[in-house]
Amino acid sequence: MEQRNPLERLADYAQAHAPEMEQNSGIHPELYQTYGVKRGLRDKQGRGVLAGLTRISEIVSSKEENGAMVPCEGQLFYRGYDIADLVGALFREHRLGFEEITYLLLFGQLPCQNDLADFKTVLADSRTLPTNFVRDVIMKAPSRDMMNTLSRSVLTLASYDPEATNPALSNVLRQCLMLIAVFPMLAVYGFHSYNHYERDESLYIHRPDDSLSAAENLLRMLRPDKSYTALEARVLDLALILHMEHGGGNNSSFTTHVVTSSGSDTYSVMAAALASLKGPKHGGANIKVVEMMADLKQNVGDLTDDDEVSAYLRKLLHKEAFDQKGLIYGMGHAVYSISDPRAKVFRGFVEMLAEEKHHKEDFALYTLVERLAPQLIAEERQIFKGVSPNVDFYSGLTYSMLGIPNEMFTPIFAIARIVGWSAHRMEELMNMDKIIRPAYKSVQERRTYTCLSEREPD
Repeated sequence: MEQRNPLERLADYAQAHAPEMEQNSGIHPELYQTYGVKRGLRDKQGRGVLAGLTRISEIVSSKEENGAMVPCEGQLFYRGYDIADLVGALFREHRLGFEEITYLLLFGQLPCQNDLADFKTVLADSRTLPTNFVRDVIMKAPSRDMMNTLSRSVLTLASYDPEATNPALSNVLRQCLMLIAVFPMLAVYGFHSYNHYERDESLYIHRPDDSLSAAENLLRMLRPDKSYTALEARVLDLALILHMEHGGGNNSSFTTHVVTSSGSDTYSVMAAALASLKGPKHGGANIKVVEMMADLKQNVGDLTDDDEVSAYLRKLLHKEAFDQKGLIYGMGHAVYSISDPRAKVFRGFVEMLAEEKHHKEDFALYTLVERLAPQLIAEERQIFKGVSPNVDFYSGLTYSMLGIPNEMFTPIFAIARIVGWSAHRMEELMNMDKIIRPAYKSVQERRTYTCLSEREPD
């Protein structure tokens, strides 16, 4: 009789018992309505359950008219400033703004020139990893999953910090600034290690340049020749700014609040936030958009024909195309109805990059899907709020045009969002007095215990 190894037996056991677990863990959807439970902590209009207060950012997706809340054009505010105004000012002044907006989110105010210069110096000085960290940690057991690699690196950095568990605000701020500074290095070096050891490609590790911004250094470290254009750096800088923060209720920022409220350390909190972000319903959505659009190109003859593209999109909704999930990725948002302000701001810059990179046909296809998809979703689905493109719809195309590999899409989101996580962690530390613990209602019927010897096999 053939001997099976323990891992094979484990897989067989899990396969055999999964239906049993499914049968005894499923909850009928009608029960959520019966007990007034808001699934996903949101109502049918996308309004979230109020779970906290914040001064960091604000999302506006509806307004009051005649005593009722109605959808409106989406707005996003960082510390009270409209994101469109912040980005517009940076564009007019021909400046990259990642560091400036990071300062705003962390400290609550825009820096003066001297404060900004000092802050940039602090971040540049912090772009360093412990001796042999790249060799001993990042290059060991390289993985295609860059988010897992990033999480492992973050948790390992705790071992090099003698004050890892000190909750003093100044110490946490030090830790957050260090992580903001090194996240690009951790992500890029993790990818290069995977690309070399798993794909047999050339290995190169470029040091960041202290005189450059986060966006410029990202491109410099990622590319073999370290080169990039001014427009490439500007568009990536914009993408980082737009992904930095999105209200305390998004999944990963809420995770930051929850884990911080337990008294955990900064490294564990950020690893938990990374685990939350990596899901395809959160930070991994832009990869799905790119993969979906590639499938569309393979299965549609005329990419300029409304009817042919619409037919493919209907197949998506009917679970007959791509991943059979019934979704048009990049369309719709948990909060926004009429428009995602980040997508509106981003779209014009993406068009400029498409012009420079000779990808006008790709941009035209995305524009076509952007126009057709909301109409088709409204026809096919019972929806309780509007559907519009979200920021992920264009960010994946942008990263592709920048030559950024798919494996790096979500890590780039994390490189930006750690700024928001840091602000939320410190806000929770300053204001928390209770561990976050929501309630769940049990719908399991009570049962009488049966002795082991008297139980019948299923």
